[in-house]
Amino acid sequence: MYIIAGLGNPGTKYKGTRHNVGFEAVKAISKEHLPGHARKKFEARILNGRIAGEEVLLMRPQTFMNNSGIAVRQAADFYKVPTDHILIIYDDIALPLGHLRLRKSGSAGGHNGVKSIIAHLGTQDFPRIRIGVGAAKGSDLVDYVLGDFSKADKPVIQEAIQRAAEAAVCMLKDGMDTAMNRFNGPADKGN
Repeated sequence: MYIIAGLGNPGTKYKGTRHNVGFEAVKAISKEHLPGHARKKFEARILNGRIAGEEVLLMRPQTFMNNSGIAVRQAADFYKVPTDHILIIYDDIALPLGHLRLRKSGSAGGHNGVKSIIAHLGTQDFPRIRIGVGAAKGSDLVDYVLGDFSKADKPVIQEAIQRAAEAAVCMLKDGMDTAMNRFNGPADKGN
């Protein structure tokens, strides 16, 4: 079994913000592969079923970003999912807008949601897909990540969200190495 958790903040106030691209990627996966209404469990909105022949739990933690690890740990414990089968999808200000970076493990890189997951799982050895939202460019970091995308940036980020969803499914089908080779970098890489 796999857990695919997209990080974000619950509520309409945060919909469409940079910090919620993980939520949007999980929604894109569910729309394509597990249509239906998410239910509440593990302090998250979840859907489960089969994708690419694998049993998968899609989740959007509802604990707010800084406590994402609470929900992820509850689901991992309940289903006894090893950490290398827990894929986290989230925003990254260190990557250019629209770029993806897939890795098998790594530090939190200053991302509070990932810090929470590392703290609750007791390891940083879990795969992740980082979606580039661009740098803050002089504005307050909190305001930036909780802010909306510009009209010009929206098509770029929508394409990146869709690619992140495709990368997650590729990981399930063909493994993380293949997904990294196909999806790391900008959209025009020739995927």
